[in-house]
Amino acid sequence: MYRAHFGLREPPFGLTPDTAFTFSASSHQEALNVLLVASASGEGFIKITGDVGMGKTLLCRRFLSTLGDDHVAAYIPNPMLDLRGLLLALAEELGAPVDREADQHALIKAVNHALLGFARNGKKVIVFLDEAQAMPIETLEALRLLSNLETEKRKLVQVVLFGQPELDQKLAAAPVRQLLQRITFQHQLRSLSKNETEQYVSHRLRVAGYAGDQLFARGSIAALYKHTGGVPRLINVIAHKSLLAAYGEGASQVSRKHVVRAAQDTPAAIHRTWSPRRGFALAAAAISGVAVWLFIA
Repeated sequence: MYRAHFGLREPPFGLTPDTAFTFSASSHQEALNVLLVASASGEGFIKITGDVGMGKTLLCRRFLSTLGDDHVAAYIPNPMLDLRGLLLALAEELGAPVDREADQHALIKAVNHALLGFARNGKKVIVFLDEAQAMPIETLEALRLLSNLETEKRKLVQVVLFGQPELDQKLAAAPVRQLLQRITFQHQLRSLSKNETEQYVSHRLRVAGYAGDQLFARGSIAALYKHTGGVPRLINVIAHKSLLAAYGEGASQVSRKHVVRAAQDTPAAIHRTWSPRRGFALAAAAISGVAVWLFIA
């Protein structure tokens, strides 16, 4: 509702990962470089960890976009599966013709046949597992066994694990210690610095079509960093609410008070000092903004 008010083509702080809004923060670029180098080697497991909201899914999509015709990618967004479920999902991703009622042996055979076919055609297969911290221990161990598939020259499949820090705890468990040894490349995503937070906000506004003067006042950026700790998803949530609050007042610039008000209305915000009166103020401002918008329309 505030797009016309601020001269935006589209919402600048959506929560859906969109590569059009990609911002190359130092940690993300380092992680992408690790993925590029690791994929060139074609061996071992790759592990990328980061807390909630750090942009792991977006990083995965960025890396997928760099792969050429010599690669085949299998992306499994929800790996909280037993071994049979994982094999079935992998077979479907690889285009292997399988019966959904097939047993575990038939599924392994189908996956292996598909991998051999890609190898004969000179293609490398990379399996991406998002939210890997949710994988059962037994499935992680089976994944290691699957990675044993190889020709005389090279492995048939490479695996990239994206997960929250809990993944490290799971990999430290005794039953999967062999898998831990096979992780040849890894990177832990860091949050944005204060300077990167300002650049991130400006970048997303430009991509969304903003062409005016500085929309977020400097004091608002400082407050935004304070309440988000530089976590991209949290920045998006609070920045969006800040724009909503500014719009509700008819302001042309987001001030520190708008950010503070937005943070107080966001449970995940850092260092918040909640009071019901202030929390309701944001809702009132939003309702006011909607009323103005409806009246003008």
